Amino acid sequence: MLMEESVRFALENISEIVLFFDSEGKITYANKLAQKALEYEDVVKDCRIADIFPTEFSISEGRLNINTDFSKDVLQTNAYRKNRTCFPISVRFTVEPHGGYLAMGYDASQKMFLTKKIEQVQQEAEAALKVKSEFVANVTHELRTPVNGILGNTRELVEREDDREKKKLLSLIERGCADMNAIINNILDFSKLEAGKFTLEPREFEFREMMDYVSANHKNKIHEKGLDFIVTIADDIPKRIIGDELRIVQILNNLLSNASKFTSVGRIVLEAVKTAQIDNRIELFFLVIDTGIGIDKEGQEKLFKSFSQVDASISRRYGGTGLGLNICKQLVELMDGNIHVESEEGKGSMFSFHIWVEIPQDEIQDVALQAPVGKTIKPLHLANMEENQNLWVYGTDENLDEIKRKMSKLILSVEMDNWEKAEQFMDALRKLTENAPQEIKSAVLRLKMAVQKEDYDKTTVSFEKLQLLL
Repeated sequence: MLMEESVRFALENISEIVLFFDSEGKITYANKLAQKALEYEDVVKDCRIADIFPTEFSISEGRLNINTDFSKDVLQTNAYRKNRTCFPISVRFTVEPHGGYLAMGYDASQKMFLTKKIEQVQQEAEAALKVKSEFVANVTHELRTPVNGILGNTRELVEREDDREKKKLLSLIERGCADMNAIINNILDFSKLEAGKFTLEPREFEFREMMDYVSANHKNKIHEKGLDFIVTIADDIPKRIIGDELRIVQILNNLLSNASKFTSVGRIVLEAVKTAQIDNRIELFFLVIDTGIGIDKEGQEKLFKSFSQVDASISRRYGGTGLGLNICKQLVELMDGNIHVESEEGKGSMFSFHIWVEIPQDEIQDVALQAPVGKTIKPLHLANMEENQNLWVYGTDENLDEIKRKMSKLILSVEMDNWEKAEQFMDALRKLTENAPQEIKSAVLRLKMAVQKEDYDKTTVSFEKLQLLL
């Protein structure tokens, strides 16, 4: 008796409609929720199961005809109320061991409403994203035309102009247009990646030719800053590989541009090694190491997020949208890889990324796995990076050698009347002497003021005095 009461209590308080019916279609039990949902005064007395589920059941000659498959876990159908209106229901029909049948289900109206609402929201979001993507693409394409027009005309004027001041202003315009083009390209790439419309275009290419091209793009600019540029390619990397050359170049260009931008003293290293081979696929591991300003732990967490830079002063001083590294991250992930950074503020950074590419059939070699995926690779020049820390300690051999190099570059720029370049070397010289004796720091300050004023006579005098102190 106690068991029957417990079962009845559970059925009355369950959150589903419960109906028991016999082989003649007569309803023998309906819980409270069934009474309420079907709107009968007494479901047991007033109707049969065929009245509630006319699609699934019918009655002929006093017998119940079953028109549905009881083996289905859940059936999506309609349940009819007393007034013959209906509502969607998810219901399960089972045969009872002691005779008769059981129907258990819940009103699916709210679920269907929410499903349609979610679909509507998704459609609206997709439509909004499409409109935004098209707008960004159209605007950036429209921007590129006038920017390229200004750039072309400015370059022509630079070649014709002899006046130093005017030429300097035109060079600034030219540089601004080039920066604008880079920003436009980043926005277009980001828009495609965000919309999921970005696809890789793998093809066969010469790996070392690609690396030579990347190196040539940055070598002059890096050397102009008085920095060493070291490129190392592992011998076991195949001559030809299959991958998206354009996007690999884009990633390397971005990392090297950042390294050059944020480094005024020391060196920049580019390395490529083969870390794994599985059948015709190989893993390539790239490193870009610099001795620049470095990044603190908090800044490293922001690096690969869109529209994010380490801090606002970085954007003001060095420019950029904060999209470049986010795009690099997404491109690397499209190539089944990851990108990482190791850095210490004031001591430089090491960006590394790995990607998977294929080898042409005639390049495949039956070699064992070179290194397990995920194994830490020690760069060829990583040990040398420790020596770079001595660059910033005044009086060490590395520091004094770098000071002499920067001073020779500085005076050469002054003699060539390139004051903008001279200021860059002056900034590097100031950093190299930050912990020097006060007398030397004062001499560096006087030289800096003379360079900023573009005063040739005072600059040469201050330069000679600093040389004597060193």
